[in-house]
Amino acid sequence: MRFQRLGEPGFEIPVVSDGETSWDLRPLTADIDGAFLAADGLAAAERAALAGELPVIDSTGMRIGAPIARPSAVICIGMNYAAHARESGSEPPTDIVVFYKHPNTVVGPNDTVLVPPGSVTTDWEVELAAVIGRRARYLASPAEALAHIAGFTVANDVSEREYQLQRSLGQWSKGKSFETFNPLGPWLVPTAQVGDGSGLGIWSRVNGEPRQSSTTSDLIFGVAEIVYRLSQFMVLEPGDLINTGTPEGVGLSGRFPYLAPGDVVELGIDGLGEQRTTVRAAD
Repeated sequence: MRFQRLGEPGFEIPVVSDGETSWDLRPLTADIDGAFLAADGLAAAERAALAGELPVIDSTGMRIGAPIARPSAVICIGMNYAAHARESGSEPPTDIVVFYKHPNTVVGPNDTVLVPPGSVTTDWEVELAAVIGRRARYLASPAEALAHIAGFTVANDVSEREYQLQRSLGQWSKGKSFETFNPLGPWLVPTAQVGDGSGLGIWSRVNGEPRQSSTTSDLIFGVAEIVYRLSQFMVLEPGDLINTGTPEGVGLSGRFPYLAPGDVVELGIDGLGEQRTTVRAAD
Protein backbone atom coordinates (compact mmCIF):
# COMPACT_ATOMS: atom_id res chain seq x y z
CA MET A 1 0.00 0.00 0.00
CA ARG A 2 1.05 3.57 -0.61
CA PHE A 3 -0.35 6.87 0.61
CA GLN A 4 -1.04 10.06 -1.32
CA ARG A 5 -2.78 13.41 -1.05
CA LEU A 6 -4.73 14.35 -4.19
CA GLY A 7 -6.32 17.62 -5.23
CA GLU A 8 -5.54 21.29 -5.62
CA PRO A 9 -3.17 23.01 -3.16
CA GLY A 10 -4.84 23.48 0.19
CA PHE A 11 -7.68 21.09 -0.69
CA GLU A 12 -5.87 17.75 -0.94
CA ILE A 13 -7.74 14.54 -0.11
CA PRO A 14 -5.85 11.79 1.77
CA VAL A 15 -5.97 8.43 -0.02
CA VAL A 16 -4.42 4.98 0.18
CA SER A 17 -3.81 2.90 -2.95
CA ASP A 18 -2.68 -0.57 -3.87
CA GLY A 19 -1.59 0.64 -7.30
CA GLU A 20 -4.90 -0.18 -8.95
CA THR A 21 -7.60 1.02 -6.55
CA SER A 22 -7.55 4.19 -4.45
CA TRP A 23 -9.57 4.56 -1.25
CA ASP A 24 -10.66 7.81 0.38
CA LEU A 25 -9.19 8.14 3.88
CA ARG A 26 -11.49 10.93 5.07
CA PRO A 27 -13.64 8.55 7.13
CA LEU A 28 -10.47 7.99 9.21
CA THR A 29 -8.61 11.30 9.04
CA ALA A 30 -8.80 14.77 7.57
CA ASP A 31 -5.18 14.58 6.42
CA ILE A 32 -1.96 12.58 6.47
CA ASP A 33 -0.44 14.58 9.30
CA GLY A 34 1.49 14.06 12.50
CA ALA A 35 -1.53 13.09 14.59
CA PHE A 36 -2.60 10.47 12.04
CA LEU A 37 0.89 9.00 11.83
CA ALA A 38 1.38 8.97 15.61
CA ALA A 39 -1.86 6.99 16.02
CA ASP A 40 -0.49 4.25 13.72
CA GLY A 41 -2.83 5.56 11.07
CA LEU A 42 -1.00 3.97 8.13
CA ALA A 43 -1.60 0.45 9.43
CA ALA A 44 -5.20 1.25 10.41
CA ALA A 45 -5.90 2.70 6.96
CA GLU A 46 -4.47 -0.35 5.21
CA ARG A 47 -6.64 -2.66 7.30
CA ALA A 48 -9.74 -0.59 6.62
CA ALA A 49 -9.09 -0.49 2.87
CA LEU A 50 -8.57 -4.25 2.60
CA ALA A 51 -11.69 -4.87 4.69
CA GLY A 52 -13.80 -2.78 2.30
CA GLU A 53 -14.54 -0.16 4.95
CA LEU A 54 -13.40 2.85 2.89
CA PRO A 55 -15.04 4.42 -0.18
CA VAL A 56 -13.27 3.99 -3.50
CA ILE A 57 -12.19 7.25 -5.14
CA ASP A 58 -11.53 7.87 -8.83
CA SER A 59 -8.18 9.65 -8.86
CA THR A 60 -8.04 10.11 -12.64
CA GLY A 61 -6.76 13.56 -13.55
CA MET A 62 -6.31 14.72 -9.98
CA ARG A 63 -3.23 16.74 -9.04
CA ILE A 64 -0.78 14.84 -6.84
CA GLY A 65 0.12 16.82 -3.75
CA ALA A 66 2.91 16.20 -1.28
CA PRO A 67 2.10 12.88 0.45
CA ILE A 68 2.13 14.46 3.92
CA ALA A 69 0.58 17.65 5.24
CA ARG A 70 2.95 20.56 5.76
CA PRO A 71 5.49 19.28 8.32
CA SER A 72 6.47 21.21 11.41
CA ALA A 73 10.12 20.77 10.41
CA VAL A 74 12.14 19.89 7.31
CA ILE A 75 15.51 18.66 8.53
CA CYS A 76 18.21 18.02 5.94
CA ILE A 77 21.45 16.06 5.99
CA GLY A 78 24.26 17.44 3.83
CA MET A 79 27.10 15.69 2.04
CA ASN A 80 25.84 12.23 2.94
CA TYR A 81 27.20 10.44 -0.14
CA ALA A 82 31.01 10.39 -0.31
CA ALA A 83 31.21 11.16 -4.03
CA HIS A 84 28.85 14.13 -3.67
CA ALA A 85 30.91 15.49 -0.79
CA ARG A 86 34.00 15.37 -2.97
CA GLU A 87 32.30 16.98 -5.98
CA SER A 88 31.27 19.76 -3.57
CA GLY A 89 34.91 20.29 -2.62
CA SER A 90 34.81 18.56 0.78
CA GLU A 91 35.91 15.30 2.29
CA PRO A 92 33.16 13.00 3.56
CA PRO A 93 31.98 14.18 6.99
CA THR A 94 32.63 12.26 10.20
CA ASP A 95 29.28 13.30 11.69
CA ILE A 96 25.95 14.34 10.22
CA VAL A 97 25.83 17.80 8.60
CA VAL A 98 22.45 19.34 9.46
CA PHE A 99 20.54 22.26 7.95
CA TYR A 100 16.88 23.22 7.62
CA LYS A 101 14.38 24.20 4.97
CA HIS A 102 11.27 26.26 5.65
CA PRO A 103 8.28 23.86 5.78
CA ASN A 104 6.47 25.93 3.15
CA THR A 105 9.04 24.81 0.56
CA VAL A 106 7.18 21.48 0.37
CA VAL A 107 5.08 21.16 -2.80
CA GLY A 108 3.74 18.32 -4.92
CA PRO A 109 6.03 16.03 -6.92
CA ASN A 110 4.97 17.46 -10.27
CA ASP A 111 4.48 21.10 -9.26
CA THR A 112 6.47 23.89 -10.88
CA VAL A 113 9.88 24.79 -9.45
CA LEU A 114 10.44 28.56 -9.39
CA VAL A 115 13.92 29.96 -10.06
CA PRO A 116 14.46 32.97 -7.77
CA PRO A 117 14.90 36.39 -9.42
CA GLY A 118 18.41 36.75 -10.80
CA SER A 119 19.47 33.20 -9.93
CA VAL A 120 21.83 31.39 -12.29
CA THR A 121 22.86 28.65 -9.82
CA THR A 122 19.63 26.81 -8.97
CA ASP A 123 20.39 23.10 -8.59
CA TRP A 124 18.56 19.77 -8.31
CA GLU A 125 19.17 17.08 -5.64
CA VAL A 126 17.24 13.81 -5.57
CA GLU A 127 16.99 12.47 -2.01
CA LEU A 128 15.49 9.67 0.01
CA ALA A 129 13.18 11.33 2.55
CA ALA A 130 12.03 9.80 5.83
CA VAL A 131 8.86 10.82 7.67
CA ILE A 132 8.77 10.54 11.46
CA GLY A 133 5.87 8.54 12.88
CA ARG A 134 6.65 8.50 16.61
CA ARG A 135 8.17 11.17 18.84
CA ALA A 136 11.91 10.54 19.09
CA ARG A 137 14.14 11.95 21.85
CA TYR A 138 17.45 10.62 23.20
CA LEU A 139 17.08 7.28 21.45
CA ALA A 140 19.35 4.52 22.71
CA SER A 141 20.46 3.14 19.32
CA PRO A 142 19.92 3.21 15.56
CA ALA A 143 18.02 -0.07 15.90
CA GLU A 144 15.52 1.71 18.13
CA ALA A 145 15.34 4.63 15.70
CA LEU A 146 13.87 2.63 12.83
CA ALA A 147 10.62 2.07 14.74
CA HIS A 148 10.11 5.85 14.87
CA ILE A 149 9.98 6.21 11.07
CA ALA A 150 6.49 6.06 9.55
CA GLY A 151 7.66 5.70 5.97
CA PHE A 152 9.71 6.96 3.05
CA THR A 153 9.19 9.18 0.04
CA VAL A 154 11.11 11.02 -2.69
CA ALA A 155 12.37 14.59 -2.26
CA ASN A 156 14.09 17.09 -4.52
CA ASP A 157 16.23 19.27 -2.25
CA VAL A 158 16.35 22.18 -4.72
CA SER A 159 19.21 24.51 -3.86
CA GLU A 160 20.32 28.01 -4.86
CA ARG A 161 24.09 27.65 -4.63
CA GLU A 162 25.07 31.33 -4.51
CA TYR A 163 22.86 31.90 -1.47
CA GLN A 164 23.90 28.56 0.04
CA LEU A 165 27.65 29.04 -0.32
CA GLN A 166 28.83 32.52 -1.35
CA ARG A 167 26.17 34.54 0.50
CA SER A 168 25.50 32.18 3.37
CA LEU A 169 28.06 33.02 6.07
CA GLY A 170 27.89 29.28 6.69
CA GLN A 171 24.08 29.23 6.87
CA TRP A 172 23.08 26.81 4.13
CA SER A 173 19.39 27.37 4.77
CA LYS A 174 19.65 30.70 2.94
CA GLY A 175 19.99 28.80 -0.32
CA LYS A 176 17.47 26.09 0.56
CA SER A 177 14.28 27.86 1.61
CA PHE A 178 13.02 29.58 -1.53
CA GLU A 179 9.41 28.80 -2.44
CA THR A 180 8.81 25.45 -4.22
CA PHE A 181 12.29 24.21 -3.24
CA ASN A 182 11.14 20.82 -1.89
CA PRO A 183 8.98 18.84 -4.34
CA LEU A 184 7.88 15.76 -2.39
CA GLY A 185 6.28 12.47 -3.37
CA PRO A 186 4.43 11.02 -5.17
CA TRP A 187 3.85 8.47 -2.39
CA LEU A 188 4.52 7.82 1.25
CA VAL A 189 5.42 4.14 1.52
CA PRO A 190 5.31 2.61 5.02
CA THR A 191 8.57 1.49 6.61
CA ALA A 192 7.25 -2.07 6.83
CA GLN A 193 7.40 -2.23 3.02
CA VAL A 194 10.77 -0.48 2.62
CA GLY A 195 12.86 -1.69 5.54
CA ASP A 196 15.72 0.59 6.56
CA GLY A 197 15.74 2.47 3.24
CA SER A 198 18.96 0.92 1.91
CA GLY A 199 19.47 -0.80 -1.42
CA LEU A 200 17.19 1.48 -3.45
CA GLY A 201 18.23 2.83 -6.84
CA ILE A 202 18.15 6.65 -6.88
CA TRP A 203 18.44 8.80 -10.02
CA SER A 204 17.73 12.13 -11.72
CA ARG A 205 17.52 13.52 -15.25
CA VAL A 206 17.36 17.05 -16.64
CA ASN A 207 15.73 17.49 -20.05
CA GLY A 208 15.98 13.74 -20.52
CA GLU A 209 19.74 13.64 -19.91
CA PRO A 210 21.09 11.50 -17.03
CA ARG A 211 22.46 13.38 -14.04
CA GLN A 212 22.50 11.26 -10.88
CA SER A 213 22.56 7.48 -10.58
CA SER A 214 23.37 5.72 -7.34
CA THR A 215 21.91 3.57 -4.59
CA THR A 216 20.80 4.47 -1.09
CA SER A 217 23.22 1.83 0.19
CA ASP A 218 25.92 4.41 -0.51
CA LEU A 219 24.64 6.76 2.19
CA ILE A 220 27.46 7.55 4.62
CA PHE A 221 24.97 7.67 7.49
CA GLY A 222 21.96 5.40 7.01
CA VAL A 223 18.47 6.59 7.84
CA ALA A 224 18.26 4.88 11.23
CA GLU A 225 21.66 6.29 12.16
CA ILE A 226 20.51 9.77 11.11
CA VAL A 227 17.36 9.59 13.23
CA TYR A 228 19.33 8.26 16.20
CA ARG A 229 21.92 11.05 15.98
CA LEU A 230 19.32 13.78 15.47
CA SER A 231 17.46 12.59 18.55
CA GLN A 232 20.50 13.31 20.69
CA PHE A 233 20.15 17.08 20.17
CA MET A 234 16.54 17.67 19.04
CA VAL A 235 13.12 16.16 19.58
CA LEU A 236 11.66 14.74 16.38
CA GLU A 237 7.88 14.97 16.14
CA PRO A 238 5.42 12.85 14.12
CA GLY A 239 5.12 14.30 10.64
CA ASP A 240 8.63 15.80 10.61
CA LEU A 241 10.43 15.35 7.29
CA ILE A 242 14.09 14.35 6.98
CA ASN A 243 15.91 14.72 3.65
CA THR A 244 18.85 12.33 3.89
CA GLY A 245 21.32 13.63 1.29
CA THR A 246 21.96 13.44 -2.44
CA PRO A 247 24.37 11.45 -4.65
CA GLU A 248 26.91 12.98 -7.02
CA GLY A 249 25.79 14.45 -10.33
CA VAL A 250 24.43 17.88 -9.45
CA GLY A 251 25.10 21.23 -11.09
CA LEU A 252 27.52 22.21 -8.32
CA SER A 253 29.92 19.61 -9.71
CA GLY A 254 30.67 21.86 -12.69
CA ARG A 255 29.91 18.99 -15.07
CA PHE A 256 26.39 20.16 -15.90
CA PRO A 257 24.61 23.49 -16.36
CA TYR A 258 22.39 24.75 -13.58
CA LEU A 259 18.63 24.89 -14.01
CA ALA A 260 17.00 27.51 -16.21
CA PRO A 261 13.37 28.34 -17.03
CA GLY A 262 11.90 25.70 -19.33
CA ASP A 263 14.01 22.84 -18.00
CA VAL A 264 12.29 19.60 -17.00
CA VAL A 265 13.63 17.72 -13.97
CA GLU A 266 12.75 14.04 -13.54
CA LEU A 267 13.89 11.99 -10.59
CA GLY A 268 12.92 8.92 -8.64
CA ILE A 269 13.74 6.14 -6.22
CA ASP A 270 13.00 2.44 -6.69
CA GLY A 271 9.66 1.52 -5.12
CA LEU A 272 8.91 5.10 -4.06
CA GLY A 273 7.86 6.60 -7.38
CA GLU A 274 8.97 9.38 -9.69
CA GLN A 275 8.67 13.16 -10.00
CA ARG A 276 8.52 15.39 -13.06
CA THR A 277 8.78 19.12 -12.47
CA THR A 278 9.07 22.00 -14.92
CA VAL A 279 11.23 24.99 -14.07
CA ARG A 280 10.09 28.58 -14.59
CA ALA A 281 11.18 31.99 -13.38
CA ALA A 282 9.52 33.34 -10.25
CA ASP A 283 7.37 36.42 -10.89
